[in-house]
Amino acid sequence: MKTTTDDSVLRITFDRPDAMNAFNDEEAVALAEVVAEADPETHDAIVLTGEGEAFSAGGDIEAMAERDERPREAYDRYNRTYGRVAEELFTCPVPVVASINGDAVGAGLTLTALSDFAYAVEDATFGCAFVHVGLIPDTGGSYLLPRLIGLRAAKRLAFTGAYFDASEAAELGLITAAVTTDELDERVSSLVETLRDRPTETIGFAKQAIHDNLGRGFEDALDHEAMLQTQAYNSEAHEDGVAAFLERGDE
Repeated sequence: MKTTTDDSVLRITFDRPDAMNAFNDEEAVALAEVVAEADPETHDAIVLTGEGEAFSAGGDIEAMAERDERPREAYDRYNRTYGRVAEELFTCPVPVVASINGDAVGAGLTLTALSDFAYAVEDATFGCAFVHVGLIPDTGGSYLLPRLIGLRAAKRLAFTGAYFDASEAAELGLITAAVTTDELDERVSSLVETLRDRPTETIGFAKQAIHDNLGRGFEDALDHEAMLQTQAYNSEAHEDGVAAFLERGDE
């Protein structure tokens, strides 16, 4: 995995092209640790992408074949690897953009779902492929997919492991848009520029409110929203935004 920071953008590149950027446990832990270090004070966005022809083929099947562990050991391993990746990306206060340069299957698909925005090249293939190796959607997939694409669509993908193209991914709402290969960098860069112009701390509050309220009743959601809005009211971004608005009104 390669990481670079350029002009307040943290770029994370999955760097196992010979394995279609499949994840082993070490790669998963590394990704979680990098995302955990993202800070609205220094980062305006995180961009996830892959080296070579794939975004990510998900979990490394060869590594799976070598495992010999008891259920409790498997439970603990999952929580410190893919479970932690899901938690860090879902709660990250910095907006996450997936720049999907190729196929995204298994955990590659759920990483797409975890991102706040996702642009994919038109010839990318997607698949909730866990069922093909006797597994259920993980890395947050069992939670996110029904909420992102709907219950029936999530069941279809999880139960059949069907593969589909970027156009269908966009129709489902799994990605923001399908674009040509030549357009991918431009569309991601344009979005990042927009995010740079917005207060990252405020985006973090909005993301937290939206995510936290997914499982709440309406009254509880309003109370939680009020708590986060109170924090936003007391932020420097709010003060600066109000001052800028009033200044424009005087012009």
